[in-house]
Amino acid sequence: MTVAIPALDPRTTALLVMDYQPAILASLTEAAEPEALVSRMAGAIADMRAHGAVIAHVRVGFTEADWAAIPPANKTFAFVARQHLMHHEEPGTAFHDRLIPEPGDITVRKTRYGALSTTDLDRRLRERGITTLVIAGVTTSGVVLSTVTDAADRDYRLHVLSDCVADPDQGTHHALMTGVFPRMAHVIDVAGLRSSLHGSHPGRRSG
Repeated sequence: MTVAIPALDPRTTALLVMDYQPAILASLTEAAEPEALVSRMAGAIADMRAHGAVIAHVRVGFTEADWAAIPPANKTFAFVARQHLMHHEEPGTAFHDRLIPEPGDITVRKTRYGALSTTDLDRRLRERGITTLVIAGVTTSGVVLSTVTDAADRDYRLHVLSDCVADPDQGTHHALMTGVFPRMAHVIDVAGLRSSLHGSHPGRRSG
């Protein structure tokens, strides 16, 4: 049974571009084709921007205070703190140079997997009247999984952009894309995103 995907209203939709950072993209295998991934992401941003949707850029990066605040019980991030990884001023934690935010975009820096839990992104989206999220990011089992589950609990309408997410583990990626995300989100690709925007009126949001 085919499930109809609702049309996107750009006035109430935001594209989340998450963890497209050199250090994280470097974790992907050649099979993920990182350069092609970035190119598709750039195209999706251009399409959404042309229709006046909100673009939100999310990156992970730590200050010394952030490292100090991570408790030993946090299995992943305690290791990051001990090794002093992903300092927020390092080139590897910057936004990819092909996906640089523009004036009017939202930018946030996070210190855990998800885009919402350690940032003010939810508040800033709500202030702009956003009710639908198009989610893209690296990695599928990290920022994408965490953000999808969190955003679903916050009652956003969700779309996962299938050809703008990737993971070093192809098996995990496949399981999430086919068995987990469809329960919480519509899974579409860049062509489907473009189709869902077709017929809406291009233009910048006011305000």
